[in-house]
Amino acid sequence: MNRFSLGLAILGLISGWLLAQETEDVLSIQVLASVDRLQRGATHPIALEVTIREPYHINSETPTQDFLVPTTLTFSEIEGVTFTAPELPPADVRILSFSQIPLEVYEGTIYIFSTLTLDSDYSRPGIIISGILHYQACDDNACLPPAEFPFEASLDVAADGEAALETHSRIFADRPAAAPRRTEDAAPQAGMAQNLGERGLLLTFILIFLGGLGLNLTPCVYPLIPITIGYFGGQAQGRRGRVVFHALFYVLGMATTYSALGLVAALTGSLFGAALQNPWVLIGIAAVMVLLALSMFDLYEFRLPSFLTRMAGGSRKGYLGAFVMGLTVGFVAAPCIGPFVLGLLTYVGERGDPVLGFLMFFVLALGLGVPFLFLAIFSGSIDRLPRSGAWMVWVRSIFGFILIAMAVFFLRPLFPDSLVYHLTLALVLFLGGIFMAWLEPTKMPGKVFPVVRNLIGMAFFVLALIFATSGVRAYVNETLAEARVASGQRSSRGIHWLPGTEGRLEEAAAQTRPVFIDFYADWCIPCKELDDSTFSAQEVIDLSRRFVMLKVDLSGSQNPVSVRLKNRFQVKGVPTLVWLRPDGSEARELREVGFIPAGIMLEKMNAVLSGR
Repeated sequence: MNRFSLGLAILGLISGWLLAQETEDVLSIQVLASVDRLQRGATHPIALEVTIREPYHINSETPTQDFLVPTTLTFSEIEGVTFTAPELPPADVRILSFSQIPLEVYEGTIYIFSTLTLDSDYSRPGIIISGILHYQACDDNACLPPAEFPFEASLDVAADGEAALETHSRIFADRPAAAPRRTEDAAPQAGMAQNLGERGLLLTFILIFLGGLGLNLTPCVYPLIPITIGYFGGQAQGRRGRVVFHALFYVLGMATTYSALGLVAALTGSLFGAALQNPWVLIGIAAVMVLLALSMFDLYEFRLPSFLTRMAGGSRKGYLGAFVMGLTVGFVAAPCIGPFVLGLLTYVGERGDPVLGFLMFFVLALGLGVPFLFLAIFSGSIDRLPRSGAWMVWVRSIFGFILIAMAVFFLRPLFPDSLVYHLTLALVLFLGGIFMAWLEPTKMPGKVFPVVRNLIGMAFFVLALIFATSGVRAYVNETLAEARVASGQRSSRGIHWLPGTEGRLEEAAAQTRPVFIDFYADWCIPCKELDDSTFSAQEVIDLSRRFVMLKVDLSGSQNPVSVRLKNRFQVKGVPTLVWLRPDGSEARELREVGFIPAGIMLEKMNAVLSGR
């Protein structure tokens, strides 16, 4: 065992003991006012002094990982009293023992500032300020479930003509002018760089860029290309270099508009990220996606005021005029590209990452703008463009099916299992292929268009087959895993996890099989480290075949089965690792709370198997 693993093991033992204690006193809150008596008709700074008990910390207002629970504060409404939005302080950037990803956290004592305005006709002699702090507490090795801390404090109101004295002057004198949402430390940028290195994100950017290119073929954008390039040529008096610069400023204007949209969507999306766990919210988002898709099938149409169309039509001259045209062209193109952009906005809002939102829409704008740059460089190629016509209506239908597929994506948590989700997505793409290849009524002369529509239809069929195959393979693997666990067969693949239920515990006891239970949550970093480091070790995988391996999801603690198991085993934090002997009794001395390396995992598994 190396020194790193030994250190984690010691931290795990300490953390397990701490988390076994009561956790209600992780933090305390005291409300502070800048004066001893509030004045009617005046605005007063207030602060919440939040003290976080060692060894715990809580996540920042904007965590570096989207699965972490942010710290937020809400005030209860009081008639005649107005609060400004709470201002949380800059967070500390730390790298914990179980993860090399920099984290933004609060620890020790922090101050959350706001201002309180009292109406001039406020009649009561005092104010009861109350609210809730939403947070998630972790130590250096494990995390507690997300929690709410209610607070309440009474403040006096001065009588008419009564003076007020300043209090806590040092605290309010040190109040920052504007608390930044992110520190300027390079560590969060490193975290973002790591995200950008993920293969899935790179593929997403490529698809978004291709989507931007495809949107140029819609009826609202395509006719603008030769008109806009021709306008640039007139402004540049035929000089190719100046035409290119006009096109460049035009594309920068487009990128500014769409990047700002992505940034706003990510920032506001982070405010309702928790709501996306609500089934009705997911259904509402999917319904909006379907309505937007129907607009792409010409069942109805978005229309814009004529002044917005004229604004983007080129009334300004020079490079500034080109930039303003790029800023406003999104409004002109909205009837065709708006539904797709709104779908992407919803996705970015769900992720809640401002940098990611900015980059996604910047890439989309580049996809939209590349044809303008290309044709500006090769100005003579404009005459070779195919004329706009009915074929562009057919292109819009492609994006209609993409939006329906996005609706299915947002409904994924509501599907009973992965098989049904993948088959539903495959059905949408299969029907899209049939419609695009044969049923869509667009007719075009010549031989090229029939070939293209058949190729697009085949592409839809291939994607449908891929999704259907993935769903069936996952279902078969899960079924075989259950059979292997029940029969004790070995497999060379990873651990075959089963959802934790009371029925499986009873079944394992009846078969005198030992059980391992991993209580985890999506927002728990040590849980993810266990999956990546400990549960992926081949020795652990091999030995797991002699256990019934169960996972219990405590992400929301709303599943009644998970709640009963949590209460039965008195789980206070995640990850909590529980071993049951073949007779169904728990080997309590082996229980762990927090990350453990593969070596300790093997020792405990062998201890259960040997009957110790």
